[in-house]
Amino acid sequence: MFTLIFVSLCLLGCNLHVETKCIPQTSEFKKKGDYLLGGLFDVHHVNGTLYSNTPEAVICSSEEFTLSSYRRFQMMRFSIEEINNSTSLLPNVTLGYEIFDHCSDTKNFPSIFRLISVNGSVQPWTESANFSKVIAMVGTYTSTATLAVAPLFMMDLIPMISYGASSSVFSRKQNFPSFLRTVHTNKDVIEIIWKLLEEFKWTWVAFLYIDDDYGRDGLNVFVKKINGTKICMAYSHGLSENTDYSYLIEQMELQKVNVIIVFTTEWTAEGLINSAIQQNVKNKVWIAADAWSLHKELPKKAGIRNIGTVLGVAEPKITIPGFNDFIYSFKAQNQCESEEQDSFCNQMCNCSSLSAEDIITADPSFNFPVYSAVYAVAHALHAVLQCGADSCNKDIKVHPDMILEKLKKSNFTLLNQTVQYDDNGDPKFGPYAIVFWNESGDVEEIGSYTFHPIPIFKINKSKIHWHGNGKVPKSFCSEDCSGGHKKKQEGFHKCCFSCTICPKETYLNSTDAYKCMKCKETEWSPPGSTSCFERKQEYVPFNDPGAIGVMVGTLILLIFIAAISVLFALNYNTPVVKSAGGPMCFLILGCLSLCSISVFFYFGEPRVTFCVLRFVPFLLFYTVCLACFAVRSFQIVCIFKISAKFPNISRVWTKYHAHWIFIAAASFLQAILLITHFSLDPPKQFKDTFYSDRFILGCDFDKTLNDSLISIILAFILILLSFCFSYTGKNLPKNYNEAKAITFCMFLLILIWISFATFIKLFHGKSINVINASAVLLSLYSYLLGYFFPKCYIILFKPEKNTEQYFQDLIQCYTRSASSF
Repeated sequence: MFTLIFVSLCLLGCNLHVETKCIPQTSEFKKKGDYLLGGLFDVHHVNGTLYSNTPEAVICSSEEFTLSSYRRFQMMRFSIEEINNSTSLLPNVTLGYEIFDHCSDTKNFPSIFRLISVNGSVQPWTESANFSKVIAMVGTYTSTATLAVAPLFMMDLIPMISYGASSSVFSRKQNFPSFLRTVHTNKDVIEIIWKLLEEFKWTWVAFLYIDDDYGRDGLNVFVKKINGTKICMAYSHGLSENTDYSYLIEQMELQKVNVIIVFTTEWTAEGLINSAIQQNVKNKVWIAADAWSLHKELPKKAGIRNIGTVLGVAEPKITIPGFNDFIYSFKAQNQCESEEQDSFCNQMCNCSSLSAEDIITADPSFNFPVYSAVYAVAHALHAVLQCGADSCNKDIKVHPDMILEKLKKSNFTLLNQTVQYDDNGDPKFGPYAIVFWNESGDVEEIGSYTFHPIPIFKINKSKIHWHGNGKVPKSFCSEDCSGGHKKKQEGFHKCCFSCTICPKETYLNSTDAYKCMKCKETEWSPPGSTSCFERKQEYVPFNDPGAIGVMVGTLILLIFIAAISVLFALNYNTPVVKSAGGPMCFLILGCLSLCSISVFFYFGEPRVTFCVLRFVPFLLFYTVCLACFAVRSFQIVCIFKISAKFPNISRVWTKYHAHWIFIAAASFLQAILLITHFSLDPPKQFKDTFYSDRFILGCDFDKTLNDSLISIILAFILILLSFCFSYTGKNLPKNYNEAKAITFCMFLLILIWISFATFIKLFHGKSINVINASAVLLSLYSYLLGYFFPKCYIILFKPEKNTEQYFQDLIQCYTRSASSF
């Protein structure tokens, strides 16, 4: 009921405003036929928003005339005439049309209700055999107008094929099940614009859009497209009839934007460009959307070159054979109509003054989409009527939903274009052109973008003459950082940043310009690097001069040990050998030779086995040596100082062989500690990354120290005991140098290891392994130098001091001097 009242009010408003006009004798808006197509074209454009308190229709002929829309209007008429004259498409079937001038988005409902009415009334969701008199609808042009009227066609699944509505919302089939279009969506247009920005490295742009459904959808698509890219939208603004262009241009100048995307209709673009010329805007890049990129007057406007370079995205200029002849023929037949001729509202043009040349040379935008839309309906009807070569089955009752089903399956060739639709009713055909407004005032095609079957972007940059200094304009908030410098965002936009050099051991990944990535452990990089380099592996090979020197020194040590062992064995019963410890000397010498095994494993590539053998033999057998020296130093002090005052201690020590028990206990404890630590968690290969371009292979020395801390403490305690006991005997007989020899030996040990600890803190590199091996070797030599060599000297060169009488005299002399105190 409400619908009928609304229709009546609209029709009443329309009829009240009917004016008597001189129009062609045969109306341009109507044609009878076997099957009827509806058409909606905004031949006139309502300038400004209309407000009223009561429902009323708009008389379009009193509004602003749009020549480009009138050309599209004629394209639909030509397409139907061409199909009716075809012998292969719809043979013996004629198509008729009823077209309305849809000049307003909200006040042209009389024409819509007339198209979908059945016998003068609207019957939505009817279950009767009555259907709308039109089998399909061609139009409308704008997204806003389509949003206003499309639901009325959707309710009975009347196919609606738009030649200009590109908003993304129409791809939602749950809302617009019978909607199709022959123009690419905003998503496709924005894709081409994004390619242009990327091609010329423009990252700081403004986005101006018409403040309606078409423009707002374009803005949303653009924002989503540049998300995660290098492109930033510095400024955006919706354009309307009330836009303050002076303020708008001032804001863009403040933002220092040199590239302006204008996603709007032709009449809004006219206001913007004219204002830019008046305000003397200089050297900008204007990227025109397909709705106005082929504008006929603006490229010839005085001062257009001063505002900069205009690039655009456009429907390619496809020449449609026969259209010009049709226009010439039509204008030649133009005669004044009879005043009695009955015309429905918005089916009057008032354009009899137009010449054929005016129509032919008008903006050709969206002409092929109109042409292909009409042909798509014709091919769908051809399939529904089961047409053959000569005739069609007119007995078939054609319903709009039958046409819709065949439309979705469209697959025919038209002017070398294969017309097909995807599941959303969007076209899978038709490339787009990239155009440039040249100095001659013409729109020149400089590239193309093909969508199907695969996207292909082509542009001939040599055809572009950049107005201004002749160079490609730059548009950025902050200039790109040089290689190896990361960006630090400043403010809201990611395009505004400062540059910071990436430190060494990091690099700048091309996928993330805001973060310096760490190199792998096996890689290195200098400061400000964009990639990492493989580190060279270094270790001390066996043929290294330092390694050879240490190994030769070790072999000499073993020779000395063997020689001393033979010498002591030959002089085993002499006082010097007995005072040195007797059998204990051979234990010390044997452990020293076993300790020297560790030296050889400091060279070559360090593996787990090498790392274990570097430490275990040395620590274990060196502990035995230290235990022997601790016992020996205690025995010396015991003989000369303790036995006289505390004879029981001396007897117990001798009776129970406490010295061997002590040595065995210390050795056993050390063995348990080492086996536990090195079997459960052996030292692993360690890579010293101190040097940038290489790493030094070694054993994890710090980890070994931590795991072997108790073992090292035990060895250190034995050194301190030996040193303390031997130092206590510093005033023993002058010629009896046993205690002094042990003191000197322990002093050398402490000095060697303190020096080594200092070296490893000050130096890095593979030489540390040589220094470590040298420290081990010197600590072994300290026993020979400080303890065994003096005794060998007495045996070989001072035999008179190697007698029992000599030793007894020394002891007696010391005892007498000690008792006198």
